[in-house]
Amino acid sequence: MRIVFFLIQKEFLQIFRNKTMLPLLLVMPVFQMLLLSFAANYEIKNLHLAVVDADFSPASRQLTAKFEASGYFKTQIVATAGEADDAMSNDQADLILEIPAHFERNLVREGTASISLTANAINATKAGLGMGYAQNIIRSFNQQFAETWAPRLASIDPAALPTPAPRPIQIEYSNWYNPKLDYKTFMVPGILGEIVALIICFLTALNIVRERELGTIEQLNVTPVQKWQFILGKLLPFWMLSLVMMTVGLTVGKLVFDIPMLGSLWLVFGYTAVFTPCMLGLGFLISNFADSQQQAMFTAWFFILIFILMCGLFTPVESMPDWAQTLNTINPIAYFVEFMRLVLLKGAGFQDIRQNFFTVLGYAVVVNSLAVWTYKKRV
Repeated sequence: MRIVFFLIQKEFLQIFRNKTMLPLLLVMPVFQMLLLSFAANYEIKNLHLAVVDADFSPASRQLTAKFEASGYFKTQIVATAGEADDAMSNDQADLILEIPAHFERNLVREGTASISLTANAINATKAGLGMGYAQNIIRSFNQQFAETWAPRLASIDPAALPTPAPRPIQIEYSNWYNPKLDYKTFMVPGILGEIVALIICFLTALNIVRERELGTIEQLNVTPVQKWQFILGKLLPFWMLSLVMMTVGLTVGKLVFDIPMLGSLWLVFGYTAVFTPCMLGLGFLISNFADSQQQAMFTAWFFILIFILMCGLFTPVESMPDWAQTLNTINPIAYFVEFMRLVLLKGAGFQDIRQNFFTVLGYAVVVNSLAVWTYKKRV
């Protein structure tokens, strides 16, 4: 272990002498987490709504006002349906709301009325969320309109009511684990895990290939240092730095985003200590087959990009096809993102993430064993 200690000392000297390494390790994760957490948001706002109001009644104006007051829509009144279609064709409208003539009269006399909602579905996610927002607003309008007009009609002529007025259903609900429905609360733990994995994998791959390009690694290869000692001496410094990065990330998450930390932080750091060798071993494995930093960077980016897009950070894993879910079982970042959300937001204990933990542990053993086996000392 004395040899490993000297190798670790050498690595830290190289890291501290490199003027770009420490900012990359400490500043960039904070910047990325702040940027992505505010930008990566599925809550779509400022949808452009073109309203074709052929009724011009108090009820139609009230419905339009509810869309405007929701905060999700920016409404514009257009004269005809043709103008609304042109606005959508020119990407000036995301949805079209058409209110026909006699809308209020039909609603009061017959208890029912029809309106038309059209969405620009080129962006299916945006269209789906926009329609969901619109349906909730219309549902709220229906309830409010019924509560306002039913007593008036009953006092004038009970027979004028289209149907017996039903008693309104009172719903009491609560939001668990994210009471304020803040999307950042959902995103920040996942983004933190993704950033730590990405940076550690990249730096490990590039660090080793860079030494190979400079020729300094050949000086170590001619020494009696064993392969496992060399790899351990290379990986341990970045393993320690990953824990520092996690500490900084959790601090920023708590101070800036007020992320709830319901679970044990000891469990978080213990899991991070097991997960990081997965990415370190993957980076080392890539460096064994790369001849240049550019080659190592593109190879690492190929795997990391797939891991990030399939890890469940932006798209639920359950919504993926069966073959993609099966492929995701070898995605280490997916396990880390799931773990961070379970422990920080739901307060899960070790028994709850036990299978996840041992899967990642086995992953780390396999990847690092392959890294040691495929590394060849060049004399």
